[in-house]
Amino acid sequence: MKIIRRTITIILLILILITGYIIYSGWNMYKEVTEEVSVTQKIEQIKSQEHYTKYEDLSKTYVNAVIAGEDKRFRKHGGVDIISTGRAILRNVKEKDLVEGGSTITQQLARNMYFDQDKKLTRKVAEIFVAFEIERECDKNEILELYANVIYFGSGYYNVYDASKGYFGKEPWQLNDYEATMLAGIPNAPSVYDLNVNPDLAEQRRQQVISCMVEEGYAEEGEIK
Repeated sequence: MKIIRRTITIILLILILITGYIIYSGWNMYKEVTEEVSVTQKIEQIKSQEHYTKYEDLSKTYVNAVIAGEDKRFRKHGGVDIISTGRAILRNVKEKDLVEGGSTITQQLARNMYFDQDKKLTRKVAEIFVAFEIERECDKNEILELYANVIYFGSGYYNVYDASKGYFGKEPWQLNDYEATMLAGIPNAPSVYDLNVNPDLAEQRRQQVISCMVEEGYAEEGEIK
């Protein structure tokens, strides 16, 4: 029994050391990128871009669809959703791969502001630290606004305005329910759900978003076709 306890203790110590190293490395990455260009400066850069769309110019259906489909506890958490993160960890352990990230809207914004799309744990930790800072700097509506202006929608569209004009020939505030729910679903996997490339898969994702909206009380069953 002593050998088993000693072995378990050693394993736990190793895990603690590894976890500490990853967190320390992530913190250093966060400090490095934000010291080079602060979060405030990054936000100003995004807001100065052509075709920047304000929160009040986003359709209500689009906003609700994004929250329901991407981050249903968005207005309650402080940048990281512990429940979604825990679920993602369990699934990744089960699949023996990083198949689910559990990223909140704020984390996705942080990633698009500073990092590439690799799945390294150090980058993930740095992303979390940036997300916490974004939550301190901005209110929830501003975070959604920034997210819509940096997220990729496929077909070379890197913000909601270009995606609205490119896919539907409309301004973001002119989108109907079909168009709004379609755009809300594409960024989940833009190479897969690109409306110009895989319209059937894009529609499947749109239906998933609508189901999430119904579950979260943003729409009644059958209200959005």
